[in-house]
Amino acid sequence: MENTILVVEDETPLQEAIKAKLLNSGFEVTTARTVGQALGVLEDVGGISVIWLDHYLLGKEDGLDFVAKLKNDDKWKSIPVFVVSNTASPDKVKSYISLGVSKYYTKSDYRLDQIIADIKEFLDKKE
Repeated sequence: MENTILVVEDETPLQEAIKAKLLNSGFEVTTARTVGQALGVLEDVGGISVIWLDHYLLGKEDGLDFVAKLKNDDKWKSIPVFVVSNTASPDKVKSYISLGVSKYYTKSDYRLDQIIADIKEFLDKKE
């Protein structure tokens, strides 16, 4: 079964780099740059296995807004969310964890391959 990852990241070059790495790792990838786009993808695509989420997004809403909407919707609340961001204030991290994200990464502390390996391991355990 193909695992599809939704990458929600506002910086296009970074989004492209993440997408390329994930594709090379055998994932299907779909992308969004705003909360609205991400919700639209969930609505249209379905079958999303994991969400890779940055905190800062284009538009008025950020990653926390997105996770709050996700976790309040029965269709999507069980999708694991991996937050990958440089916004690691303890309060923000605590907010994400309390909303039920699977893991929070500070971009500068992890290489893309490490995060992808974690996601693969997480999905393997889930199956």
